[in-house]
Amino acid sequence: MKKSLFVILLCILALTILISCKKAPQELIPVIVTLDWTPNTNHTGLYVALEQGLYKNEGLDVKIVQPGQGYTDQIVATGKSEFGISYQENVTRARTENIPLVSIAAVIQHNTSGFASLKSSNIVTPKDFENKRYGSWDSPSEIAVLSAVMQKAGADFKKVKIVSGITDFFSTIGRDADFEWIYEGWDGEEAKLRNMDLNYIALKDLEPALDYYTPVIITCEEIIKSRPELVRSFMKATSEGYKFAIANPDSAASILLKHAPELKPELVKASQRYLASQYQADSPVWGLQNPEVWSRFFDWMAEQKLIEKSYDINTAFTNEFLPKQ
Repeated sequence: MKKSLFVILLCILALTILISCKKAPQELIPVIVTLDWTPNTNHTGLYVALEQGLYKNEGLDVKIVQPGQGYTDQIVATGKSEFGISYQENVTRARTENIPLVSIAAVIQHNTSGFASLKSSNIVTPKDFENKRYGSWDSPSEIAVLSAVMQKAGADFKKVKIVSGITDFFSTIGRDADFEWIYEGWDGEEAKLRNMDLNYIALKDLEPALDYYTPVIITCEEIIKSRPELVRSFMKATSEGYKFAIANPDSAASILLKHAPELKPELVKASQRYLASQYQADSPVWGLQNPEVWSRFFDWMAEQKLIEKSYDINTAFTNEFLPKQ
């Protein structure tokens, strides 16, 4: 009896030692991703990766935040956020100003934005912009794009009245402005839901250089140099999130709505279905960036005097951290 009790005690002791020696769970690495704006379908892959635990599987504790009073590019450049959502034109401008931002993935393969107006306005070409009001969100590159496409069409940009501070297409079009710059996959889809007839002029159809990457996922050079495995792990999970959104737009829409319940369900679902074919489009993999797209847009920005000096295109973007196929 005593021998049996002794054996039991030994077993308990061994089990206790085994448990105490067992490695503590690995602590997750905190990561902040700063959006460019309020949550929308451009960001769905991030929320999918968060919801499905893909980031946790990579050892990351990811928090997705809005820029608030800050400017996403500055927040990422200063290391206050490991990753962010930006645009090719912003990264190009940053590199010429020695701000070390790097684009690590194209969220959408082609520029899905353009100029929209009410069909009753009869604006069908850039020539028709003359003597019309343009609703602007006050970006220098925005006005340069407008001026350039009008010049190419033989139109006089000076005949356009710029209305500043426009942020909501549906409350201003036809009232405060005659035409505005929209994203087809968001405002364009909402217009359909509202049974609103629009004329839409896609930027990529007006000038090849304007088929640039918008939006992109960014980080800074310091993180790439000092924490490359963090970037690789983040992109592995993020890529899986966007691949899921491509294959399952309705389920992905539900995930986005769970994290951003303030959005209109019917708009999110319609937009998600539109973007399912646009995220990767004709690229062999999601997120891939073509050097020609970067070079072509840089040359165009230089021609428009939007940038004052050159830089090495290869410092502005990288495909290094996309998962190997």
